[in-house]
Amino acid sequence: MSVSIWFIIAFAVSAVLTGVEIPMLKKHQFKQYIREEGPQSHQKKSGTPTMGGIAIIIAMVLVGLIGGGFGGKTVLMVVMTLLFGAIGFLDDYIKVAQKHNLGLRAWQKLVLQILFAVVLALYISKGTDEGTLVYIPFYGDYLDFGILYVPFVAFVMVAMANSVNLSDGLDGLCAGSTAIVSVFFAILGLKAGEAEAGVYAAVISGSCLGFLLFNRHPAKLFMGDTGSMALGGALASAAIVMRMEFMLVIAGLIYVLEALSVIIQVLYFKKTGGKRFFKMAPLHHHFELCGMKETSVVLMFWAFAAVCCLLAYLIYMI
Repeated sequence: MSVSIWFIIAFAVSAVLTGVEIPMLKKHQFKQYIREEGPQSHQKKSGTPTMGGIAIIIAMVLVGLIGGGFGGKTVLMVVMTLLFGAIGFLDDYIKVAQKHNLGLRAWQKLVLQILFAVVLALYISKGTDEGTLVYIPFYGDYLDFGILYVPFVAFVMVAMANSVNLSDGLDGLCAGSTAIVSVFFAILGLKAGEAEAGVYAAVISGSCLGFLLFNRHPAKLFMGDTGSMALGGALASAAIVMRMEFMLVIAGLIYVLEALSVIIQVLYFKKTGGKRFFKMAPLHHHFELCGMKETSVVLMFWAFAAVCCLLAYLIYMI
């Protein structure tokens, strides 16, 4: 079957599973706890069911494995999705159990992420025919990274997983942006001859859109770190399998900017003794506090993601 069919199947499966899990999450009191230092307009979202990313993960895993034909690369991407999703699930579960917005400590998440990412990088470098090759945009060919490949891939994996996680702060923002970026990688996978990764990227996109039916403003549930970590791991692993890590930076520039806004905010705060460069970080909160409606910020970020994907496609086709 074509990639578009698997996209549609993933959309349907995700939509059904998400609809089913909402009352289950409510029944088990899996509620979101909003951080007090966040925008005051978000306090009304406290109590909304969270950990909705479970439905996204199940849809991606089931449809991804069937669509990818249980191939080695598909299994690898699915494993990364599950591992990073497990980190997010543990983080969410601690928050729910202890009834506050603090889960795993940052260093705990980072250690697990680095461990999983290094295993992925070592497997690809030693267990695949492509070895340590990476596609270089504009140059239009692959470059052998040699001994730098493992730390490079590990950095990309960890950075992207956390960046996608940071984008999950407004209704529909993460799911919509990831759906758009994943469509680009589905197309890129077919162009680059990476059918398994292309199918999985399409499945990621469809799963996000199925979830978005319930996550759009006003959200009936949130994906939580369970979903955003899994999506970050899935998208990053698909790009890595394709050898398109640098294309991920271009197409997923929205994630990069979200992460950079946090880094800039922290460094500026420390250097100036308490002043803030942005009204609030990540970047989407800055626009909110500048007076933009939440829905307007989300639409703007979706549009920006689409433009970045179009730019990435043109660069690849040069």
